[in-house]
Amino acid sequence: MNRIWAVDALRGVAVMMMIAYHFCFDLNYFGLIHQDFNHEPFWLASRAIIVSLFLILVGISLVLASSLDERHFRKRQIRLFIASTAVTIGSYLMFPESYIFFGILHFIFVASLIGRLFLKYPEISLVSGIAALAAGLLYANPFFDRPYMEWMGFMTHKPYTEDYVPVFPWLGVVLVGLFLGNLLFKKWKPAWLHSDSAAMRLPALLGRHSLAIYLIHQPVLIGLLYLLWGK
Repeated sequence: MNRIWAVDALRGVAVMMMIAYHFCFDLNYFGLIHQDFNHEPFWLASRAIIVSLFLILVGISLVLASSLDERHFRKRQIRLFIASTAVTIGSYLMFPESYIFFGILHFIFVASLIGRLFLKYPEISLVSGIAALAAGLLYANPFFDRPYMEWMGFMTHKPYTEDYVPVFPWLGVVLVGLFLGNLLFKKWKPAWLHSDSAAMRLPALLGRHSLAIYLIHQPVLIGLLYLLWGK
C-alpha cells in the first residue's frame, strides 16, 4: 500500500496528543499534579477527541488497504492480536485491579473485522455508523453489566479499567471514517492528500510507526518518572 502523507501526518498528530495526555495521566499517578481524569470535562473531552481521531483513521485505512490481498489484512490482525494481548498482560502486572481487558487495540481488532464487511457499501457504512453512535450514547441496560458483556458498551456504568473502548458507540466512528475514506480516496481524490510539508514530516514519521509507539511510550514515560521521583 502506498503511504498517504496526509493520513500518516494526521495519525502522527493523534500520537503526539496521546503521548501528551498519557504524560499528564502519569504525572497524576505519581502525585505530581492532581486532576480527575474520570470526571473533569477537559480530560474527558481530550480523550474522546484523541480516540475519535485514531478510529476515524482506522476506517480510512481500511479503505486504503482494501486493494491489497488477504494476507496483508491477516498479518495486520495478527499484529493487533499480539499487541492487545501484551497490553492486557502488561496492564495486569501493573494494575491488577483495573487491567485493560478491552482497550483501543482490542477494539481496533474487532472493528477491523466488522468494518471489512462495509467496504463496498459506503452509504450503508455512514448510516450504520450514525446508528451505532446513537445506540452507544443513548442506550444502556443492566443486562450488559455482566463481565462477559462489558465489551459491547451498553453498560449502565463504566467498568473499572485503565482503558475502555467498547464496540458501541466507537464502532460508529470507524464506520464514519470508512465512509470518509471512500469519499476522499475513491471519489474526490484531492491533490493535497499527497502533498508534503516540512512542518509535518515528524508527525508523518510518528504516524507510520503508531503501533510501536503506542506499545512503548507508556513504559518509557512511567520508567522515567519512577527513576526521577519514585512511587
